Amino acid sequence: MLTTVTHPSLSSRPYTTDLPIGRFAPSPTGELHLGSLTTALASYCHIKSLGGKWLLRIEDTDTERCDRQFTEQILIDLETLGLYWDGDIIHQSERIDIYNDYLQTVLAPLTYGCQCSRKSLARYWDNRKKVSGSSPNQQRYPRCCINDVLDKKEHKLRLQLPDYAIGFMDGIQGMQWDNPQQTLGDMVVRRQDGMINYILAASIDDGLQGITHIMRGLDILPMTTAQISLLQMAGLPTVSYWYHLPLICHTNGQKLSKQNLAQPIDTRDPSALIAQALKLLQQQPVDLDTPERMLKQAIDQWDNTPLQNKQQLATL
Repeated sequence: MLTTVTHPSLSSRPYTTDLPIGRFAPSPTGELHLGSLTTALASYCHIKSLGGKWLLRIEDTDTERCDRQFTEQILIDLETLGLYWDGDIIHQSERIDIYNDYLQTVLAPLTYGCQCSRKSLARYWDNRKKVSGSSPNQQRYPRCCINDVLDKKEHKLRLQLPDYAIGFMDGIQGMQWDNPQQTLGDMVVRRQDGMINYILAASIDDGLQGITHIMRGLDILPMTTAQISLLQMAGLPTVSYWYHLPLICHTNGQKLSKQNLAQPIDTRDPSALIAQALKLLQQQPVDLDTPERMLKQAIDQWDNTPLQNKQQLATL
């Protein structure tokens, strides 16, 4: 099957390939930890087991939290572990004009300016709760500004999401259905200060790069139907195969993450680290060797089956 893609350069015009294409897309708000390493390793081994390409994208649109030093350390760690990417690295901070172009053209009829603050939305939901006596979904935006004619350049920008159920088959979690309007409401795609929302940037880049297989953490599963919708609205190729990995969690049940002060990985013994990550991913053991040889063996015997329908890999 031919897939329309963009070469992993900074181009925004598509070309054609028949290879499976996966990606690892870290945000450089900190160094890699065990959770992000297992995601990188799983996505790498899976796509390579299919004979595909593994692209690296740095999702650094959040200039307040991202740091170039973290980007450099992520690249060093991946190379130390033998996780070599195909093609050029894409840095989203260098592609802002591409995202704005989509917002100003094909997506423009579906966007509107919004002046709601967190405080005003909190008051809105408090009043709704008092009237209805029930607790509404406060993650969903209630479209307060959809009929107002607000200057899109002077306000945050929201994108209308469809109000119907969308289904997709997850290769690990099984069949999924969700209504993005009821789950998220119209999402902010550009902040008032011009910062692009990561879901918009990630979706556009997935389409332009021709990503066919996405393997990532289960915590991002609720965003998937919004991303499918966004790709369709933008007229871009949709991702064919989704895989949401069980999470590594703290003992309190929280996901292992930079926000929860997860410790950076220690790559002084890369072979031992790869063996640990493969064990967490419930893969068959590999011979302790150089990272490259261990990865080749892991690719040859990669199997998603032990991960299916699980929410947690481990508790640390």
